[in-house]
Amino acid sequence: MFKSLKTPIARRRVATAVAAAALATLPLSAALAQVAAQHPGPGGYPHNGRVVIVVPFAAGGATDIVARLLADEMTRRWETSVVVDNKAGAGGGIGTEFVARARPDGYTLLLGTQTALAVNPTIIKKLGYNVDRDFAPVTQLASTPLVLLASNKSGVRTVQDLVAAIKSRPDAISYGTSGNATSQHLTTLMLLSRIGGKAVHVPYKGSSQSLVDLAGNQIDMQFDNMTTALAFARNGQAKALAVTSLTRTELQPDLPTLAESGVSGFEAVTWLGLLAPANTPAAVVSWLNKEVVGALESPAVKAKLAAQGFTPKPMTPEGFRKFIHDETMKFAELIRTNNITID
Repeated sequence: MFKSLKTPIARRRVATAVAAAALATLPLSAALAQVAAQHPGPGGYPHNGRVVIVVPFAAGGATDIVARLLADEMTRRWETSVVVDNKAGAGGGIGTEFVARARPDGYTLLLGTQTALAVNPTIIKKLGYNVDRDFAPVTQLASTPLVLLASNKSGVRTVQDLVAAIKSRPDAISYGTSGNATSQHLTTLMLLSRIGGKAVHVPYKGSSQSLVDLAGNQIDMQFDNMTTALAFARNGQAKALAVTSLTRTELQPDLPTLAESGVSGFEAVTWLGLLAPANTPAAVVSWLNKEVVGALESPAVKAKLAAQGFTPKPMTPEGFRKFIHDETMKFAELIRTNNITID
């Protein structure tokens, strides 16, 4: 019988059988631990496929920048492919609805915006998604103030100049946004309401497109996120007038706030968050939260966000759901009080 072990094939068969028998004798918990060590997430997630972060706006804007920063960091941490997919249109509604209808397996995620999650539910009567019903919040990501820009052709150099121009030429001043009911749109309407003026709204599919037209003097003014707005101003493509936070920003300390510029108490801060489709396994949502919060708290990611004008805002899934609810109530009151409607 032992003569048969002299052949290579026989020896391999015996070795395989011995290894299988040894594994079978391991306690179940030890065997599971070996499997878990090979895959960081529940059930091997996310090594079973590519993770897609949907951005509901065109490439190049602040939302897209944060999404790509997050995708790069998660790709590095997970050693698997995490990519960004831009699905622009309807003020963020098209991309948001796409994720609401996606398979709830954790492989399609939403880079959710303040507009899509907390504004649209109040201001749009026929919305293609329900935030409470269709999404599983993971965590808020970051927040940032806006910067008010004016075109070079407008001749406006201060907020006071802009207010005077709007009041002296009703409906002659135009402003760009990344779509109806976006944070840019509502912030402009808030400003117009405060100063008692009117201006012409020109909506785009993304702020990168509207900024190009601002630089080309096709529109007169626009609110935009910190880094993109300041980049245009520093390049001489537009004039930065003020920041929407109550205090000045470290990125541009010589830029006054709107409150300092005569619009008393004015404040507008936008935020972004990560969400999965509803019914995504709770273990996956919890693991995603742990991973993303860990990234947001790392010095490297904090520095990258700060360079883009963002402050990290990590929180639990339950905390983020409550935050979205509170923000929705706040904007609903703001919309009703100011009688704000979309075009």
